[in-house]
Amino acid sequence: MLNNTFSIAGKNYRQLAPLFLRLVIGFGFMAHGWAKLSRGPAGFEKLLSQTGVPFPHLMAWLSTLTELFGGLAIFLGVFVSITAIPLIVIMLVAMFTIHIHYGFSSIKTIGLTPEGPVFGPPGYEINLVYIAGLISLIITGAGVLSVDSWFAKKKGEQG
Repeated sequence: MLNNTFSIAGKNYRQLAPLFLRLVIGFGFMAHGWAKLSRGPAGFEKLLSQTGVPFPHLMAWLSTLTELFGGLAIFLGVFVSITAIPLIVIMLVAMFTIHIHYGFSSIKTIGLTPEGPVFGPPGYEINLVYIAGLISLIITGAGVLSVDSWFAKKKGEQG
C-alpha cells in the first residue's frame, strides 16, 4: 500500500529524498576539499601535525583528495555506500581531534562588534550532521536520480 504522504498523482517520490542529501553533502565535501587544495595542503598538513595525526603530509593529501573526489561521487550518486565510509572516517577524525574540544554547537558567537558578530571555533555538531546524512545514504542508497541507479537499470536490462 502506497503512503499518500509521499504520493502525488499516484506516483511514489520517496526515492527522490536521497537526492537532496547527496547534493548538499557532496557539495559540502567538495567545497572543503577544494579549499584545502586551492590553499595548498601544506597548511592543513601543519594542523594535522599539531594534532598528532601520523604521516601528516600523506594524510593531508589523502583527506583533501578524498573530500574532493568523494564529495563529487556522493554528489553524482556513484558508489555511494562505499564512498560514504572514508568520508565518515574523515568526519570522525575531525570531530575527535579538533571539534570535540569546542562543545556541541557549530556556531559560537563570542562577541559583537560594530562590523557584526565574532564567531569562535565550531563544535562537533556539523560533523554529526554529515555522519548522519552519510549513514542515511548508506541505508537508503543513492536514489533514482543517481549514477548508481543508472548502473542498476543497465544491469537489470542485461540480466
